[in-house]
Amino acid sequence: MAFSAMAAGCADNAIPQAQLPELDTANPLLAQWETPYQTPPFSAIELAHYEPAFDAAIACQRAEIEAIVSNPKKPTFVNTIVALERSGALLARIEGIFYNLLEAETSDEMQQIALRVQPKLTQLANDISLDPALFARVKSVYESKKRGTTEDMRLLEKTYKRFARNGAALSDEEKELYRTYSSELSALTLKFGQNALAATNAFTLNITDPAKVAELPGFVKESMAAEAKARGQKGWMVTLQAPSYIPFLTYSSNRTLKEQLWRAYNSRALGGEFDNTEIVKQIANTRLKIANLLGYDCYADYVLEERMAENTPTVRSFLAELLDATKEYADRDYRTVGEYAAEHGFAGELMPWDWAYWNEKYKDEKYALNDELVKPYLSLEKVKKGVFLLANKLYGLNFTANPDIEVYHPDVTAYDVTDEQGRFMAVLYLDFFPRASKRSGAWMTEFRGAKIEEGKETRPLVSLVMNFTKPTESAPALLTFDELETFLHEFGHSLHGMLGEGKYESLTGTSVYRDFVELPSQIMENWATEKEFLDLWAEHYETGEPIPAEIVDRIVAAQNYLAAYANVRQLSFGLTDMAWHTLTEPFEGDVEEFEVASMAPTQVMPVIAGTAMAPSFGHIFSGGYAAGYYGYKWAEVLEADAYSLFKEKGIFSREVASSFRENVLSKGGSEHPMALYVRFRGHKPETKALIEKMGLGK
Repeated sequence: MAFSAMAAGCADNAIPQAQLPELDTANPLLAQWETPYQTPPFSAIELAHYEPAFDAAIACQRAEIEAIVSNPKKPTFVNTIVALERSGALLARIEGIFYNLLEAETSDEMQQIALRVQPKLTQLANDISLDPALFARVKSVYESKKRGTTEDMRLLEKTYKRFARNGAALSDEEKELYRTYSSELSALTLKFGQNALAATNAFTLNITDPAKVAELPGFVKESMAAEAKARGQKGWMVTLQAPSYIPFLTYSSNRTLKEQLWRAYNSRALGGEFDNTEIVKQIANTRLKIANLLGYDCYADYVLEERMAENTPTVRSFLAELLDATKEYADRDYRTVGEYAAEHGFAGELMPWDWAYWNEKYKDEKYALNDELVKPYLSLEKVKKGVFLLANKLYGLNFTANPDIEVYHPDVTAYDVTDEQGRFMAVLYLDFFPRASKRSGAWMTEFRGAKIEEGKETRPLVSLVMNFTKPTESAPALLTFDELETFLHEFGHSLHGMLGEGKYESLTGTSVYRDFVELPSQIMENWATEKEFLDLWAEHYETGEPIPAEIVDRIVAAQNYLAAYANVRQLSFGLTDMAWHTLTEPFEGDVEEFEVASMAPTQVMPVIAGTAMAPSFGHIFSGGYAAGYYGYKWAEVLEADAYSLFKEKGIFSREVASSFRENVLSKGGSEHPMALYVRFRGHKPETKALIEKMGLGK
């Protein structure tokens, strides 16, 4: 049995027994887990267990909060701030399982549970943040001016600000408005994500004419055939999942089919059965109401107060500086590919659905480099070996598959992660392949974070979820170069989680400002083009031949190919994000027109009517990056500057890696990120590091 009949219990032992809610120990979510490292016993958890467990855990946290509020002793850091930090542990455990599986292994029933549970969680959060007696205790400790460790003071400041920024200082009437708005926003963002997933899954393109796939590389045809077979269809099938959609656009010359596919992808949830356009407006307007209620002119002002950038003018200036430095080069990139296409018989204007095909042709001719050439050296098993090897060289980490740890899907593998001294650091779950129950994209998440409580350390349970090209009947999973970079990127996030140290879970690992969290991930992508790294593991999956030096040289030569175009494309996402969240009046206009206007300064390709990314832009409308998408570019500036130190000292330098671990990875949110960065690098970052890395202006 994976769990015991003993209840998991509430966090605060000071709660009188009579006030404790009764827990159903037959429910595995409420029982103690007799599993390796107290990992979730997935096989024992049924859908019917979730709602009763949520209800019990919510009651449990309410009892914990009541114990803090009714404590007759004077408010102190320990009996108020730390007690708050420790409260809700049982609920956090349940949320960690449910919401991670909602993204990676969902079902219609699970999505319905989410819709029913979310209002209860929002009400709980509001009841806590708007409790005047609780806020009075927090404020008393905050204003007492008693000093403690840097970590303690960071927790105190964060706790006080969390209350203030969630309406604790509002009048009773305003608090009720805040409750209403936040409840509405919670429901809207959840529905947005469900619609985006459904719209992505709703479209398939089935091809039965062999002539229409004859030109495609073998790996693309095999993958399409496998997709059709899995869905009970004949022929070849393309979906809107990236490993299916992108290769078809890249290798097919059939403009009619590509236009159909591109339009379908870029109009997901824009009208139709899973329409998100009204939800987009409602989310933006509700966020504006919340910001105004809390005293801010716009939602971006509210968000950026708790970011490394600190304010809206800084972000606007940052995006403008990068755009000014790269737009002319991006336009030149577009002209270059267009002229190349024209020279090779293409007539007319190069459209977005033409881009990947001619871009690949140009790259193949100029650099003799394409996915089909590189993929045989990037079998998933070899890539995984290489990524693990890099973590070992830099940080001394070791990864051992542990079959005794339960996983939530047969595709998932769990690993014990230990350091050079044999210290257990984390469990790492790897989930690589697309399925209908998993949302698109790639992400790192945690079932549990790191903390130290009453002298006992709890280490994190980290999960990497991706959507890589599946193996076929004749070949293993072979990754594209982009997928290699994605793996390294998400693995960087996992290192941030696995190497986190500290007493408080809310300050460890990736619990940092949004515009700082991408530094550990994006810096890892640099190793993808390092010959010294690739030579250690990249071998042909059939012959065992090491990746030839000439291919590595081509990869390095091509690493800045279209860098300006890619940069401006990312800036367009940041600009439209800021446009939505710097609104100072409710928006009732046309979503598509708004997006076109907001992206106009970055427009390189023709604008296509009937398309818009906002209705499926999960990062900003359901994923936590609202008024924060600029953070990807912000982090690129950080990582370009940070990685230059590795280039100077050696790409496997233990000296630099140890400093990065000590000053960035292990610290989490225990200090202000600028202080941590300057301690590592010796100076503040500048945009010129990224411009130089892209090779522009040379």
